[in-house]
Amino acid sequence: MEICGIDEAGRGPIAGPLVIAGCIFKFRVPSSKFQEWFDILTDSKKLSSKKREELFEIIKENSIYHIVFKSNKEIDKKGLSTCIKEALIEIKENLKAKKYLFDGNSNFGVSGIETIIKGDSKIKEISAASILAKVSRDRFMIQMDELFPEYNFKKHKGYITKEHIEKIKQFGFCKIHRKSYKLKALTPSF
Repeated sequence: MEICGIDEAGRGPIAGPLVIAGCIFKFRVPSSKFQEWFDILTDSKKLSSKKREELFEIIKENSIYHIVFKSNKEIDKKGLSTCIKEALIEIKENLKAKKYLFDGNSNFGVSGIETIIKGDSKIKEISAASILAKVSRDRFMIQMDELFPEYNFKKHKGYITKEHIEKIKQFGFCKIHRKSYKLKALTPSF
């Protein structure tokens, strides 16, 4: 059965895009060349960045995939849930599969999408989508670090860290920050 695994990266950060990837393997049984990589596919957060980078290229060669970027401006304007829903619809329109499996517990109202909690650790297609989304987002944030070096995006990738909060206090928001996200650490106390 042709399965399209779907996962996202960047739901929680205060800067940068949300990235959602869908992935269908081109093979029914992995070739011996791909088998060693196939066996270690898992949730992208459990792999080193070096291993994710290696797998990213191998997954691209061995799959049909679609990656959706939703910018911080779209997230601020429409909300995170709407952006996820739109990305899921776009993936379904671009990748034809018999089954769509999304990591998590909500399909955001998109019919035909099944959800699996911790699916990125259980289903290889979701693991592959997880890696495609994470590496795509990390690469984008490293590029943004060149434009906005004062925030050190290459290190924290826009996630909420003590260092990132201090940089926002020092320099304010830049054009890739999600201004709709309210952080207690940035709210003045009276």
